[in-house]
Formats: sequence, C-alpha cells, structure tokens
Amino acid sequence: MTATETGTVTRSGGGVRALYAGNARSVMYRGYLATKSSNALVVLSGLFEPVFYLLSLGYGLGGFIGDIPDGHGGTIPYAAFIAPALLAVSAMNGAVYDSTWNVFFKMKFGKLYEGMLATSLGPLDVALGEILLALVRGALYAVAFMVVMQVAGLNLAWTAVLALPAILLIAFGFASFGMAVTSYMKTFQQMDWVNFVMLPMFLFSATFYPLTVYPEPVQWAIQAMPLWHGVELVRGLTTGVVGPGLLVHVLYYVVMIAIGMVFTTRRLRALFLD
Repeated sequence: MTATETGTVTRSGGGVRALYAGNARSVMYRGYLATKSSNALVVLSGLFEPVFYLLSLGYGLGGFIGDIPDGHGGTIPYAAFIAPALLAVSAMNGAVYDSTWNVFFKMKFGKLYEGMLATSLGPLDVALGEILLALVRGALYAVAFMVVMQVAGLNLAWTAVLALPAILLIAFGFASFGMAVTSYMKTFQQMDWVNFVMLPMFLFSATFYPLTVYPEPVQWAIQAMPLWHGVELVRGLTTGVVGPGLLVHVLYYVVMIAIGMVFTTRRLRALFLD
C-alpha cells in the first residue's frame, strides 16, 4: 500500500491485505452515528410493525381460526403459528432496509465508499461493516418482538432461546445478499425491485398459513425462497418441533452469507479500485 502525490491511498498486489484492513468496525460505527442523528425515528417505527400484525391477525383473525396443525401431528394457536414467522420477517426487514436503500444512497449519491476506499480500508472492510450494521438493525427488530412473544406466552418450548442466534443468522443472510444485489443497481427504478421481491416472500412464505395450502409446484417455488427457510427455522425452535431438517435451513443461510460476502467484496473492488 503506497501513498500517491495527491494523497490518496493505492493498493499494490493482491491477497487478503488488498481486500481487508481489519477495520470494519470503523465503517459500522460511522453508520451508527449517522443513523442515530438522522434516522432514529425511522428505525424505531420498524419495531411496531410486527406487533400490529400479531394483534390484528394473530389475535383478531386467530379468534375465528382457532388452533391449526403444526405440521408434525399436533396443533398450536394461530397466534403462536404466525408469531415466529413475523419474528423472521422482522429480522429480514431490518437487515434489508439498511443493506439496500441506505447502501444505494451512500454508493450512488453520497459517494461515501469512494472516500472510504481512498483510505487504508479495503472493500471487505466496507462490505463487512455495512452488513454488520444491517445485522444489528435486523437483530434489534427481532429481539424486541421476541420479548413481546415471551410476554404473550407464544414461545411454546425452551428451544425458543435458540431463536436468537437463528434470527441473527437470518439477518446476516439477508444483509449480505441485499448489499450484493444493491451493488449492481444503478437507478431508483431498479431499486423498486427489492420491494417487488420482498412483498411476495412476506405473504407466501408460510407466514400466515401452512405451506400445504398451495399446489405442489407452488410449494417448490416457495421452498426456494430464503424467507421460507427462516420462517421454518424460527417456527421449529419456538414451537419445540426440532429435528435434523432445521440444519438444512441453517446451511441455506450459511451459503447465502458466503455468496453475498464474495459478490459484495468483488463488486466494490471492481467499482472503486480496479
């Protein structure tokens, strides 16, 4: 790494040092300060959305539906069925918002990453810092809603405590993949595709009714969606229906995180360093 006459920092060679300076926390802290000063109310508003869904659908509509099959031979209250799904949705929403729209503005209009990469920071520092910031937001939403679930008695098994690391995994997956996708976006019109994809996932990923209500070809399509894996993982943990199948959902997110991190790092390097 050498300093040029203009004072910018250039990187010579390749390898890990060209990608990562070990200072992702600086990127994360800068994002935290910016959010604290300008977007605090927007962040707080996201805490209440899943609670409204739970009250209106889980208890309102649930009063007419009653208990429903849990898919493993038992029955659970409707509120206990949709609550873990809303928990997974909370993790997704918080992570996606920070890793898409916020990143898009910083990249295309604020020119923030160009300034960061002109310092000793590498593209992996920037990617990891932004993704961890999105992870924190997703975790904040999910932990707050998990407290609501506990107070309402919707955590039906002791394994619900494992839902906390599960939602962190879900938020990490969506944040890393969301930033990777955003790095290829060029206009606000293209960014609208984020909402276009998230809405069907929210509605159809077995969030409000079992997967079995769909025709089999539709079931296969839904099972390919990342949110469905998150919903099934969290629902299994909060209801106590735990088995080897949950490891498939975990593996899905591990692969999702790896793909997102690799593509984001390569894309930032291609945009601002090559």
